[in-house]
Amino acid sequence: MYERSRRYYRSRRKREEIKGYLQTLLWVLTVICIVTVCLAMALQTRKVSKVVAAETITLEASGLIDEGRMIDIAQAVTTKQKTVMTDAAKHARAEAERVIVIDPGHGGMDGGCTFDQTVEKEINRLIAYRVAEKLRNMGYKVELARKGDNYVDKLERVESANRQNALLYVSIHQNSCEDHSVAGIETWYDTNDTSGEDKRLAQLIQQETVKASGAAGRELVADSELCVTGKTSMPACLIETGFLSNKKEREKLNTEEYREQIAEGIASGIDLFLNPKTMYLTFDDGPSEEYTDLVLDELGKRNIKATFFVIGEYVRKYPETAKRIAREGHTIGIHCDVHDYQKLYADADSYIDDFQRAYDTVYEVTGVKAQFFRFPGGSVNAFNKNVYRDIIEKMEKKGFVYYDWNASMEDATREDATSEELIRTAVDTTLGRRHVVMLAHDRVDRTAYALGDLIEALPEYRMEPLTAETEPVQF
Repeated sequence: MYERSRRYYRSRRKREEIKGYLQTLLWVLTVICIVTVCLAMALQTRKVSKVVAAETITLEASGLIDEGRMIDIAQAVTTKQKTVMTDAAKHARAEAERVIVIDPGHGGMDGGCTFDQTVEKEINRLIAYRVAEKLRNMGYKVELARKGDNYVDKLERVESANRQNALLYVSIHQNSCEDHSVAGIETWYDTNDTSGEDKRLAQLIQQETVKASGAAGRELVADSELCVTGKTSMPACLIETGFLSNKKEREKLNTEEYREQIAEGIASGIDLFLNPKTMYLTFDDGPSEEYTDLVLDELGKRNIKATFFVIGEYVRKYPETAKRIAREGHTIGIHCDVHDYQKLYADADSYIDDFQRAYDTVYEVTGVKAQFFRFPGGSVNAFNKNVYRDIIEKMEKKGFVYYDWNASMEDATREDATSEELIRTAVDTTLGRRHVVMLAHDRVDRTAYALGDLIEALPEYRMEPLTAETEPVQF
């Protein structure tokens, strides 16, 4: 009996020891699993971090990608966000790999025009090499359509660029004329290009090359017959950088200094085309049934969105025009309800009451809840100097943002100015800034009729509407 009891307790103790061993083993295995998972997560995190960092560098290094496409790296934590980031990085890399093709016209047995032992193909080549070097220094990938003095057929050059899905194609040539007094720079583009990009590229290259060289700027030439502009699938133009038939111009083109200036201008024009400045076209005092519609027509033709700071009483008077502004995707802000400076700026409450009436009108007519406003006369003027700080404080507490301007057509103050003078004033007052808020008025007939020419005069700017992300320009 005693022996049987001892065997029982010995057996139970062994079972308990085995159970203890198993529990210990299970605990160890659990710890090992936890450590393994942690290490795996750490390695994955590190791997993702490296990918994110690499993709960040890729995005930042690509000067060809608009800032609006950049993804906030800090938010790349979910699978979906990582997928978005990867797609964007692939797009960035693809864009960065696209080449700009610089074509030194003629070559080999085709010398182009020749005057006094100056051969066109050599001038073209010397300028093209400098352009390519400058663009590479800016970070672009560049190829020459011909190298050395090789002859390459025009169609072959174009087809090669098309196969590569090139970013741009710019052909460099020299001009000649029976009248040896003719001089200056001409730039040609395809008249059949409906996007307007060929013309904008030609404008910028012509504009910047004239500026850099001091040469006479001749007309832009629209032509559908040129192979290098008409058969390219990317934006393209052909620049005639001078007349070899003109002795003075020929002598300049034979100097290294002048060719450097020409190359600087061409490279600058290309860079501006790919990295445009931003302009916010803003129109005050509308809507006007006749002139606002003309403005909207012109913007629609060019697929440009603008910002309209409207007056409540005119929204009530011309509701269909106000609805059209909203329907066509333009931004609507509040200017005032009634444009009466004395009543408007009597005190802060008077201003806010007027604003509220205009705000309610815009919402009732268009369904737009306006976020922005513009002070009649600007945020600081002779009528509101005693109340503008109080108005700003109260309006900002309500969540509204005000915009002044840093360039103007001066179309409301210069009643005797011609459309050409208004355009010149608008261009001059931009001062070359990267971000411009342009003041205009859609109740002024000269502004409506001049708008197309104004946009043409500013090819270096991409026109955008004001949004919540736009940094305000304020006096």
